[in-house]
Amino acid sequence: MKGLLLINKPNGWTSFDVVNYVRRQAALAEDVLPKSIKVGHCGTLDPFATGLLIVLVGREYTRVAKQYTGLDKVYEVTARLGLVSTTGDSEGQIKHVNGSRPDKAVIVNVLEKLTGTILQKPPAHSAVKVNGQRAYKLARSGKSLQLLPRQVTVYGLTLKSYRYPDLQLTAHVSSGTYIRSLVYDLGKMLHSGAYTIALKRTQVGEYKLDKAHEVAQLTSENISDLLQK
Repeated sequence: MKGLLLINKPNGWTSFDVVNYVRRQAALAEDVLPKSIKVGHCGTLDPFATGLLIVLVGREYTRVAKQYTGLDKVYEVTARLGLVSTTGDSEGQIKHVNGSRPDKAVIVNVLEKLTGTILQKPPAHSAVKVNGQRAYKLARSGKSLQLLPRQVTVYGLTLKSYRYPDLQLTAHVSSGTYIRSLVYDLGKMLHSGAYTIALKRTQVGEYKLDKAHEVAQLTSENISDLLQK
């Protein structure tokens, strides 16, 4: 069994949870042990995030995962102003910054400044590796981290709606861009603070969320038919 699956990752699931589920269904379909099925994903989504996750099944596909992981991505983002989070999302410790209410025009101007090739510091609570260990594991153990800024490209940031304290935007970014960091930088430039309260990936390269399958729809009986070759 081999191919590509487009999955709509649900809230609360890790990307690895999805991989494990797909592996189990593929193993049942092939009547083999799960460990004999090679499965991987392209582009980690945080547990609180939802949306498009590309899952590769079979060694022929997993060995070329980088060509999918490196594709541009599009997200729908909801940010909350006036507060910051230790993790950049709702799972961290929330701290009040101030109650200033930026005008819509000011927000649009800052979004334009964040567009283009920029240097971005990954969140401490992220999957980036530091000396061979995941940053989020080191952060959770209380260790101090020195994460170096990296170059990313923000192709477009479009404000969709704004009703203080929440704003919704669409972000079209290069691979490796951290939306939580982008929202943090937005809050810093607005002098109001901000953190991400909702995140949905809608597109990876030419692959779109409206073509993805719900996890509950995927079974050992239909997985072979849902695989794209």
